[in-house]
Amino acid sequence: VVVVVVVVVFILRFSLLLLDLEEYYFEQHTAYHVATSSKKERKVRGSFKVCSRSVIFDPDDLTEPIIKVCLNNIFVYFNFIHFLTLELMHLLNCFSMCSCCSAHFACELTLQLHRASCLEKLGDQTAMVSRSVLIVDTHSGFQSVAEKPHMECAVEMVLPLVSNPGHVCITDESLYFQPLNGYPEQVIQIKLHRVRRIYKRRHGLRPLGLEVFCTENDFCSDIYLKFYNTADRDEVYYYIATFLENHMTEHTAESYMLQWQRGHLSNYQYLLHLNNLADRSCNDLSQYPVFPWVLEDYSSAQLDMTNAATFRDLSKPVGALNKERLERLLARYRGMPEPAFMYGSHYSSPGYVLFYLVRVAPEHMLCLQNGRYDHADRMFNNIGETWKNCLEGATDFKELIPDFYGDDPSFLENKLNLDLGRKQNGSLVGDVVLPPWASDASDFLQKHKTALESQYVSEHLHEWIDLVFGFKQRGSEAIAAHNVFHPLTYEGGIDCDSIEDPDQRIAMLTQILEFGQTPKQLFTTPHPQRITPRFHNMTRSSTSQSEDSSFEDLTEESRKLAWAHMGNLKLFSSHKIHKEAVTGIAVTRDGAAIFSTSQDSTLKMYSKELKDFQRSMSFSNMALSSCLMLADGKTVVCSSWDNNVYFYSIPYGRRQDTLMGHDDAVSEMCWFDDQLYTASWDSTVKVWQCASDGSSSHKRSQFQLLAELEHDAGVNTIGLNPAGTLLVSGCKDGAITIWDTSSYTILQQIHCHTGTIHHMAFSPDSRHVLSVGADCCMKVTDVQTGMVISSVKAEEEQRCFCWDGNSVLCGGQSGDLLLWDLLSNTVTKRIPAHSGAVTAMWMSALCSTVITGGEDRQTIYWKLQS
Repeated sequence: VVVVVVVVVFILRFSLLLLDLEEYYFEQHTAYHVATSSKKERKVRGSFKVCSRSVIFDPDDLTEPIIKVCLNNIFVYFNFIHFLTLELMHLLNCFSMCSCCSAHFACELTLQLHRASCLEKLGDQTAMVSRSVLIVDTHSGFQSVAEKPHMECAVEMVLPLVSNPGHVCITDESLYFQPLNGYPEQVIQIKLHRVRRIYKRRHGLRPLGLEVFCTENDFCSDIYLKFYNTADRDEVYYYIATFLENHMTEHTAESYMLQWQRGHLSNYQYLLHLNNLADRSCNDLSQYPVFPWVLEDYSSAQLDMTNAATFRDLSKPVGALNKERLERLLARYRGMPEPAFMYGSHYSSPGYVLFYLVRVAPEHMLCLQNGRYDHADRMFNNIGETWKNCLEGATDFKELIPDFYGDDPSFLENKLNLDLGRKQNGSLVGDVVLPPWASDASDFLQKHKTALESQYVSEHLHEWIDLVFGFKQRGSEAIAAHNVFHPLTYEGGIDCDSIEDPDQRIAMLTQILEFGQTPKQLFTTPHPQRITPRFHNMTRSSTSQSEDSSFEDLTEESRKLAWAHMGNLKLFSSHKIHKEAVTGIAVTRDGAAIFSTSQDSTLKMYSKELKDFQRSMSFSNMALSSCLMLADGKTVVCSSWDNNVYFYSIPYGRRQDTLMGHDDAVSEMCWFDDQLYTASWDSTVKVWQCASDGSSSHKRSQFQLLAELEHDAGVNTIGLNPAGTLLVSGCKDGAITIWDTSSYTILQQIHCHTGTIHHMAFSPDSRHVLSVGADCCMKVTDVQTGMVISSVKAEEEQRCFCWDGNSVLCGGQSGDLLLWDLLSNTVTKRIPAHSGAVTAMWMSALCSTVITGGEDRQTIYWKLQS
């Protein structure tokens, strides 16, 4: 038992870091340390602190050392508490309280804790100590007597390497935490309306943590609480989440992914969000946020970010970057009994975090290493040498922390003038030695941040995410990627609660916490690549259906500008020309004529110039399900529930052709380059080559079946990408399938809805597919990987939509038009439209005109007011 604890002068005298693992600080009293010797008696004034396993005396005189003694080595008397340590039997240290009342309470509590410390079983000790933790009155901290408490319970506030017991109370206005000991303040209050993000946390491998942020971008939270049971944690979480429905949005990894993919989140912000969702927190050094090494060049005088050789291979874990070292590790791995692992150390652990942060958090390093710094040559001395050791060291596979991409360079500078030792070459350890291409620490951070946001990293960051947060984190994919760590580092690797012996359980927990933990797995399928500027292809083919010829000249900037004002849609005119629900809308290229189909089995034409209904055509006695305008602008094609497709000639005003192509209702069609795609409830999509017998519109066409695409359920909707190279089909069973139209092979098949899919469409850049279904969900699927990267649960079914990749104008079951921002999963505008469900929608290429049809039989013409 060590009596004297030396505290470095640059930090506060007393710190919770002085306590042992799972030790609590209860209370303090003003006292004198009375030191007697053969010559004279000396009294030193200070603070006497009672802890669950020790007592600590913190002198007011900063030149005096702090004294800490374990409780199982003390003798207690009523007015004086005498300490006799095993190592210092000859020395009697006497602490005299400044008041009898303080002495009484200090003695009473210390006696109870002393009895607990003398119990043989650790579990009995913990149970006896825990009874002293539960007595605290949180209501005294209320700012207003009008506040209504919802619940309160015992918790611990988690800080790096320590936790502080107390009580939490949540009211209709605030969250209060009152520390048992009043340290570092009597009450911590967080106004609920200020909260922007909340996360459930896995703390000590158990689902007990809750972290609250009052900012959007900072990675340090306002409070991190550890509960004693999951039910209490979840009740507080859902209470706050319910309160904040109108103040914040609960984001998922997929919703952040969509924002990142489309350039609305930086690489840095996206990695911070993923770390937060994966239980990483700056308050938990065993799960500190992990960031990748992105550079490989730490020796050149100039940093060339146009050269791929400048960057680290992000598709491999650090341990696999050196081929020779990897071969040695694999040889050991193949001869290892199960459970085998490739790497004996982790890429993130408390020791590695404090290795980087020793210059700004020396007290944490001293706490972790029993009051000593590491050997000078093993300290964080040189960035280039650290990278080299990560490449060549037999047991060094560490990644970086977010501080390397932040704005504060102090962790690279020895501003506290710490005595970090002298290396073998005789040089003192001071500031971190920077690469030649960095003029100072601030310049290093700036260039490092630029590297993280560079073109190369943006194109390859998804590969590193697959390793750390994604599908290559565990299982056969991890083995193939040489990404296998010790089993205890993975979530679910061991259940500490199943270990009955308290000593073994704490030993196992300590081992796991100190060794490092793999983040919570966020993705189980390959992560999509980011959309970087070189990949943008916003030009749609001039033969694409229902688009103005000017669209191919439309710039991305003008398109974004139009969508920015989409909430300003104004009703221009409305017409009720059908007897049943409108099912499809098509417009001539010059916009002069509008065609609509309906469940009343008719195709009708409305003249925009004359503002009058002009034509009506009936092809059968069954409903028409959709219509489209061919590229020649002279032919309208209609699909029907009678299994047929009808071609209508506009110049001749009559049916031109009939295609009898399916065994059940034809649900929707697409057209591209003389090829017609028809979807049917008979579970097929058929591809037809349509060749006219002559140049005149009244001549009949020949239809050649090119392909028949089989599905497991009736196909309700289809869509082509702008280039006509991809087809997406949506079925009644909620599955979407993405096809290559050159080979008619399946690229992706995903069961992402729980009911019928109403409508689907590709984004203008062909990267994503948006689908809406009877399950009230809007889902964005990545074409490249098949991953659902955003899922929005609406209040009602959405039946049809138009979108630009970020925003969606959709028509719902209630008849309103909703403008959704997919990047924030929020409705930004609600526009009253139809008295029944919106069933059809058309938008001009310039996004200035919208036409909607509904179950109320109306066709409404909308104009965009800039």
